[in-house]
Amino acid sequence: MDYKQKLNQIDNRYNPDASKLVEERMFSGEMSSDSDAIKYVKRAMKSVDDAYTQKTKEAGETVKEHLKKSLTDVSYQYQGSVMTDTHIKGASDIDLLVLCEKFYNSDIEKVRQEMSNTWKYPDYQIYRLHQYDRSFYPYQGNSFNDLATLRKQIEIIMKQTYTICDVNKAKAVKITNQNLHRDVDIVTSAWFQSFEYVLEGMPKNKLGIKIYNKELGKTEGPDYPFLSIQRINDKNSESNGRLKRMIRFLKNLRTDSDKKIPLTSFEINAICYSIPIQDYYNLDYKGLAYILWHNMFHLWYDRKQDSLLSVVGDEYVFKDKPEKLEALKVLEDEVYKINKDLGNIA
Repeated sequence: MDYKQKLNQIDNRYNPDASKLVEERMFSGEMSSDSDAIKYVKRAMKSVDDAYTQKTKEAGETVKEHLKKSLTDVSYQYQGSVMTDTHIKGASDIDLLVLCEKFYNSDIEKVRQEMSNTWKYPDYQIYRLHQYDRSFYPYQGNSFNDLATLRKQIEIIMKQTYTICDVNKAKAVKITNQNLHRDVDIVTSAWFQSFEYVLEGMPKNKLGIKIYNKELGKTEGPDYPFLSIQRINDKNSESNGRLKRMIRFLKNLRTDSDKKIPLTSFEINAICYSIPIQDYYNLDYKGLAYILWHNMFHLWYDRKQDSLLSVVGDEYVFKDKPEKLEALKVLEDEVYKINKDLGNIA
C-alpha cells in the first residue's frame, strides 16, 4: 500500500490551504519514529478541525436564511455525519431538512389496533395511546401536492440564489456555496409519528421523517435521523471517543482507496456501531484498526451480514444487497492490508 500517496491525499483534503494551525493539529499525537502506515491511521481517525466544521454549518445556516425569506409553514433540522462529528473533509456535505408543517404522517392505525391490547402495555402507555387517538385529526389537504409544491419552491429559491445548483436529484437539491467552499443538500420532508414514538411519550429523538422523492411523486421512509445521531453520540461517549474514530477511519480509507467502494455513512455507521463496546473501549489506534478488520471479516465470512441492522435497528444493512456486500469485502481487504503493515497480523 502506498502510504506516501495516502498521506498526501488525506493531507490535501484536510488542509488544502496549508494552514499551519491545521497542520499542527493533524500531526499532534504522532512521533517522528512513526511509520507512514501509523501516521495515516492516526490522521484518518482524527476529527475535522472546528473551523472547517463551523464553515460547513455556516453554509447550512445561510441556505436556511435564504429559504426563510420566502417559505412558510416549514421548520428546519439537520441530519447526517456533521451532527455526529464523523464527517471527513472533501467527502461530506451537510443535510438540511426542510419539513412541511402543514401535516404530519402518523402510525394511527397501529395505535388504534394496539389500544385494545391492554395486557401488552402498562396503564400509562395505554393512556398515551388513547390520548393520541382522541387528539388525532386526519389532514384534509393533499400532502403529496404540498410536498411537490415545497420542493418546487426550494428549487426556484436556490436557483435564484446560487450559481451552482443541481435540482435534478430525486430527493435533494444540492447547492455549492462558493464563498465558503461547501455543499449543502436541501431535503424536502415531512414528520412521521410512529407507534413507538407515541408509546414512549413522544420524545423528540424518536420522531421520524419521510423524504419526498420528486421522481416518484411520493415520500420514502420513515427514517429516524435524530435517534441515529443520539445513539452514535451516546455510544461514542461510553467508549471515550473510540466509536467515532473507527467511523472516520473507515470513511477516510474508503475515500482514499484506489478502488471504488460504494459504502455510505449509513453502512459504515452500522458496521462500527454493531461492535460491542467491551471489545474496544480501552484500545489504542492499532487495536481499533484490528478490531475493525476482525469484525468486518467475520461479518461476511461467518455469513452474519444478513443480520446486521442499522444504528436505529429498523433496517437490514446488507440483506439482499449483493453490491453492498461486495463493497464490504473490498473495504475489509483494505483494512486487512493496513493491519498487516501495522504488525497486527503476521
